[in-house]
Amino acid sequence: MSTKERSGCPISLSLELIGDRWTLLLIRDLAFAGKRHFREFLQSDEGISSRTLAERLQTLVDEGVLTRSDDPTHRLKAIYRLTEAGIDLLPILATLGAWGSKYRKADEDLARVAKELAAGGQPALERMKKRLRKEHLGSRPQVPFPVYAPLR
Repeated sequence: MSTKERSGCPISLSLELIGDRWTLLLIRDLAFAGKRHFREFLQSDEGISSRTLAERLQTLVDEGVLTRSDDPTHRLKAIYRLTEAGIDLLPILATLGAWGSKYRKADEDLARVAKELAAGGQPALERMKKRLRKEHLGSRPQVPFPVYAPLR
């Protein structure tokens, strides 16, 4: 998946990264389903191919939306986690979920979280982001570039 920038428009730039069929579904699985391993993503109902999955995961890692680390329990597995940039996609997922719940024939159990997030507004989103930071970042927000303390 190429993320070659065609223009400086922020909407276009965002869609070049997350505007395909699969990317937000992977973020959804990380945020709401607790998936962390390649095989877990393959088991999603939408049926992503292993090749497409590998490409999307690599792009998201390259673009700083996910991190990839070795699984200490199994040397052939990797663990994927959201970065702060990935966690900041939560409002987009919540809005899409609320829209899909309202205008599409969504499964009521699956729509419940989207409706709760929509009803709870910004405070509900911030609580969820806090939980995701704890799960994915160890409670500390990730800074995309090193921050150096001033010399004293």
